[in-house]
Amino acid sequence: MPCAFVPPEYRAVLIGQAQNIADLGTFSPLEDSAEEGALVLVRLDFAEEVSEEVLGSIEQSCRDAGIEPYPGSPYYVYADTASNSVYMVWQKGMPWLPIIIGLLATVVLPPLLTAGIWLILPDSLKSLISSLVNMGMMLVMMWLLTSLMKPLLTPAREKQKQVKEAGE
Repeated sequence: MPCAFVPPEYRAVLIGQAQNIADLGTFSPLEDSAEEGALVLVRLDFAEEVSEEVLGSIEQSCRDAGIEPYPGSPYYVYADTASNSVYMVWQKGMPWLPIIIGLLATVVLPPLLTAGIWLILPDSLKSLISSLVNMGMMLVMMWLLTSLMKPLLTPAREKQKQVKEAGE
């Protein structure tokens, strides 16, 4: 069965073994480090024959999770009738959910946190912060006005002297 999924001039290589489902988590970093579009083939050996209902539920779970299918394969799960092995095949795709959660956390979370902190602050501290912000705005406006008014406040004599010197 696995020979049909291995492209020509390639071979399947045993990367590791797991004795229970919890040990399968050690192989997750291997898939995470693989490039996008990598083809994955997993063989699961069971002590007893796996029922068709269990295989169907695994297949449906893969479809519901949005896992990209293996190219040219209509199913994710294949049972080997000669042994108690089950083969799972898929194509590694881009993990969109962590990206979406990261974007939401960077865009939505900071305003919510500041609003929450603002609600629990005492009124005296709120008024102090507001007055400091207002004072800062007034300082910026004063600096802006003085920088704009400087050319207008130059003495008229200096301007006349510059004109006479340029004319001579």
